[in-house]
Amino acid sequence: MLLIPVIDLMQGQVVHARRGERDNYRPIVSSLCSGSDAMEIVAALLALHPFSILYIADLDAIQNNGENANIIKELHNSYAGLTLWLDGGISDAASYAILAAQNLGRIVIGSETLRDTVLLQTRDENKLAKNAPVLSLDFHGEHFRGEPALQNEPNLWPDDVIAMTLARVGADSGPDFGRLAQLLALAQQTSPRKKIYAAGGVRHVADLRRLRDMGVSGALIASALHDGRITRDDLINFAA
Repeated sequence: MLLIPVIDLMQGQVVHARRGERDNYRPIVSSLCSGSDAMEIVAALLALHPFSILYIADLDAIQNNGENANIIKELHNSYAGLTLWLDGGISDAASYAILAAQNLGRIVIGSETLRDTVLLQTRDENKLAKNAPVLSLDFHGEHFRGEPALQNEPNLWPDDVIAMTLARVGADSGPDFGRLAQLLALAQQTSPRKKIYAAGGVRHVADLRRLRDMGVSGALIASALHDGRITRDDLINFAA
């Protein structure tokens, strides 16, 4: 199972995401390093464990309030062996094409910002990027953020799908195992290639083991790394 650290960028800093309440996000305080500079945070994460993928949420772009493109480009240029999964607030084919042209990594299409399903319906034909996109199904509590069809029509999903449970992000409440089980079942109805990734609520290595046992293909992690609930030894032993 892939373990994917997350950084949330807002106004040039890495912030501590909590429960999807973005107005209340503040610069992250990490036990891994001092400050909230993205380069320092990523260096500390990679010193903790040799992660192969980094998920970046550009919260300014997602909220149509600017962007953090220079920071993302610097990270891309500094860590050639690190694959970036980038959520830059994709809304349609045009915004996808602009981001894809920068060739910074795999693009994450978030359901909360996607205006309709046309981009996903045509993704195989339009070939907007060399790397296939990742779809993030965004939930806040029981509410799905996005076109209703996306939640229940796995034929629209690409092979890699994130179950983003925003209310559990940074909340120390555990992953939404029930919703993950539902999405896993839907994915397997259409193709054995489809993979589900859990995002939000991972507290400790026991959560990671349970997710792996369920058949989840990866987990996005932030708070538990920064506050030390998931340690270097945990990561080594889990990966072994």
